[in-house]
Formats: sequence, structure tokens, C-alpha cells
Amino acid sequence: MGTLGSTRGFHVSHHHFQVVTPGFPQSLLVNSKPQRHLLPSPSPCVHHLASSPKSLSIAFSLPDDSSSATKIVDVDPFLVVKVLIQKKAVEVSALLKGTSIFLVGMNSTIKTNVGKLLADALRYYHFDSDSLVEEACGGESAAKSFKEQDEKGFCDSETEVLKQLSSMGRLVVCAGDGAVQSSTNLALLRHGISIWIDVPIEIVAKNVIEEGVRIAGMELSYSETDENQLSTHLSVMYEEMRSGYATADVSISLQKVASHLGYDELDAVTAEDMAMEVLKEIQRLARVKKMIEEAARPF
Repeated sequence: MGTLGSTRGFHVSHHHFQVVTPGFPQSLLVNSKPQRHLLPSPSPCVHHLASSPKSLSIAFSLPDDSSSATKIVDVDPFLVVKVLIQKKAVEVSALLKGTSIFLVGMNSTIKTNVGKLLADALRYYHFDSDSLVEEACGGESAAKSFKEQDEKGFCDSETEVLKQLSSMGRLVVCAGDGAVQSSTNLALLRHGISIWIDVPIEIVAKNVIEEGVRIAGMELSYSETDENQLSTHLSVMYEEMRSGYATADVSISLQKVASHLGYDELDAVTAEDMAMEVLKEIQRLARVKKMIEEAARPF
């Protein structure tokens, strides 16, 4: 985990094709720019919020001419959650110093949304490595055809994309499974902090069926009647990738987060819940590293 340099131009090349752009792919950059948010400071009395509450009431006292009066106001809970994440991100940002974050794990809505939330809170750029590979190939169909004709060449392209992303700073990258399938790619992830977003198979399957989430290497489409078959297929893929996922610096398990927060249903865990856990773990990692460095200094 190291501090990286500033963002540079993006260039992907391969002997089968060559795509050169002067900057980041514009189609991705437009929606990826870090944004500055001016948010009020969170109240120290606000506790963890349950998933998707409709309103939050906060009572506080106001000075009056003769005595104190209590006033109750309704607060948007999602604004409060966002403020809490933003506050934690400020603390973490000072420790990160621009170090990039790589999210690994099976593709899911939670993983994507966590990546976007982290990028927004840290004022980083957000990218999906699979999308960049597809863009370099000329689109989803061209990428699929290229992989079928030359799998090694396609894997080399994945490595090239990761190589360039890992040389930059201030990025949150949702890394595809190709990132954990070779020692070369795993080594590239060491240029930043790698986080395994561990989502249960049943939720990934639900994302595929209901939201059309694509899983690399899985070309079949599934309907609700195929959910058992899909879960079996995903379970096999998960076991194949598990050892690669496990090399990440940190593992954030959705099941553990649900248990820790007292949720009865896994679906109750939000991307905000997961993003907060990621920020806490990054903060812990950075502090441990600092303690080790200080302990190693000569007296």
C-alpha cells in the first residue's frame, strides 16, 4: 500500500488492436469527476440508522426567555448517513494521501455502488477495469470476440489496463476477476489498497436476474426460473476466484456487516453500510502501518 502520483493520461495498446486517448475515456470521466459537497457537521448524538428509514426525529433544547424549550425536527436519514460517511472520509483521506483503492470480488450492485460512494466521499475518480478493457477493444461485442479468438491476448490487455491504473493516484477501481487471476495482476494491486467486497451468492444471483448485472466469463442469460442453476454456476466461479480475492488487504463481508448491525435480512445492508466499513478498515490499516513504521525507527 503506497502513495501514488497524480492522474495521467490513459493509453491501452496490444498487438491485435491499439486505442489511444489523450485522457481518461470521456464516456466514463463525465460521471466520475470528484465532487465537493458542503454538508453540515453530524450531531454526536446520532446513532447508526436502520436500512432505508423514512424519517429521523431529533430532539434538542433551545434557550427561551424563562426556560428551555424542546423542539423536535425531522431530518432526512440519508443526508445524515452521507454526512457521517463524508466525515469519516475526511479522516481517512489524510491517511491515504492519494493512494488508490482497488475493489475485488464478484460483480454486484453493492460493489459498484460502494465504489462510487467511496470515490465521491474521497473526491477520487471511479473506474471499472472491465469497462475500460471493453472500451479499448472497441465495445462489449468486440471484447467478447477478441477473448474467444485470443484469450491470452485478452488477458494481456487486462494486465495493461491494470498496469496503467496502478500507476495513477486518487482512483477507486472496481476490478474485474482478471485482476486476481495472475500473479502479475495481483502484484499490480499492491500499488494501492485492495478491498474484497464479499457478497453472498444469492444476492449476486438476484442482481444478475433482476438488474442485469454482468459477470465476466458467464455468457448465458438467466431468468427467475433458472435461479438455482445460476447460483450453482456462481458458486463454482466463486470457489475458483476465492484464493485470489483472499489476497486483498481487507475483506468486507456483507454477512458480517449485517450481523454486526443487527439486521435480520441480508438485503437490509446498504451500500452506505458497506462503504462505512471500508473506510473504517482503511483507517485501521493506515494506523497500523504508521505504528509499524514508527516502531522501526532507530532511537
